[in-house]
Amino acid sequence: MHSRPTPPDLIGESRAFLDALDHASNVASIDRPVLIIGERGVGKELFASRVHYLSERWDGPLVKVNCAAMNEELLESELFGHEAGAFTGATKKHIGRFERAEGGTLFLDEIPSASMRVQEKLLRVIEYGEYERVGGEQTLNTDVRIIAAANIDLRRHVAEKKFRADLLDRLAFEVIAAPPLRERKKDIALLAAHFANQMALEIETPFPGFTPEAMNMLYAHSWPGNVRELKNTAERAMFRWANAGQTEQIEEIAIDPFETEFTLAGDAASISETPEKVELRTVTTPHEQTSFDLRERLDQIEKSLVTQALNQHSGNQTKTADFLSLSYDQIRGIIRKHSISTK
Repeated sequence: MHSRPTPPDLIGESRAFLDALDHASNVASIDRPVLIIGERGVGKELFASRVHYLSERWDGPLVKVNCAAMNEELLESELFGHEAGAFTGATKKHIGRFERAEGGTLFLDEIPSASMRVQEKLLRVIEYGEYERVGGEQTLNTDVRIIAAANIDLRRHVAEKKFRADLLDRLAFEVIAAPPLRERKKDIALLAAHFANQMALEIETPFPGFTPEAMNMLYAHSWPGNVRELKNTAERAMFRWANAGQTEQIEEIAIDPFETEFTLAGDAASISETPEKVELRTVTTPHEQTSFDLRERLDQIEKSLVTQALNQHSGNQTKTADFLSLSYDQIRGIIRKHSISTK
């Protein structure tokens, strides 16, 4: 018998993250559906993998489906399979994801995208453990645990008649909330170093670390794309640093890879994506540009916020560091950098 594999790495030490991790670990032991909620890029798939590999189904398959990547007919066929001749182009029988996941776990990412017809069939599987292939008459039994994920409020979807209330009731035996990165600022340095080091190994270059100025930029960003956005940023910074032949620590951080002196044809400012809006400012011509020192402005903001926090906590640096989700060494470094009075 082979040994139980180690669950995938979920990195962090902030309280919000550790609470979610404990929740996922605890719910793994009970063989019931689980719903994982969280914004895009928070790592919902990693949480699902953790639940699977810590469960009694760990030696069974973990099959993943992105419900948003398929239309109604294709998703129905992928989940439940189809018989030969079920529809135009169905020349042979297709084994669906439920059959492939037998004895294991089926992860349904972006479950709100599933149509009402697919939702109805999912409800039947959860309640009775049975279904039919598309175009088939034989009832098949299945032993699969379902883990679903959503990045929107499914309760609102139910109220708007876009999601079945009874299916939500079944899926939400337990709900794991994966916290956004803005609620786990303490983990930014740890995650950034981890991702940059992964890139360093890939390009066979030692990771030199980030300068305090670079870290300040990372801390100041709101991270609407969460951990996925931070991963791209850290890897890009490491790659560009190595490509430029630098020898000091990484100082240049390009959080927005679209920042350039050139613009695309058309109205760049109208570019948007759901749920967050992405705004791209049109670059002015040279004679219209005014000078703006970003680093100076960030330093001013940092000094002001730390000074206010110190005053709020009567100069207590430990309490100020906790309030700002920084380590004691980080707050001391910022105080020295800006010569902030702690009296």
